[in-house]
Amino acid sequence: MEQASREEIGAAVAAHAELGRDYDHAVAEGLVDRIGAEVDRRVDARLANHGLRPLRTRRPGTFATLVMGLGSMGLGVGGTAVVLSSGAARGSIAAVMVLVIWIAIAAINGIFINRT
Repeated sequence: MEQASREEIGAAVAAHAELGRDYDHAVAEGLVDRIGAEVDRRVDARLANHGLRPLRTRRPGTFATLVMGLGSMGLGVGGTAVVLSSGAARGSIAAVMVLVIWIAIAAINGIFINRT
């Protein structure tokens, strides 16, 4: 562990001792963040040693993921209903159009989830 990280952890322990039990949660949360960052740094270094890169550096928030998922499902169902209810598109043409709609939605959701 780097000296700076050790000093930060030592400072967190000292702050905990000085602030008392009222600030246990805040001090512990800061300590967990520092330890998590150190673990991430070490994992990234090991992956780099093997010629690999981290899969993700940041994840979309759960609210954003929920909105994206529900919104795309709504648009997909709506687009499918329009294609299937129109008199112009029948048979294999309608099936191809529906397939294109859902492939596009899957691709957009995949890009959204894997963005960095």
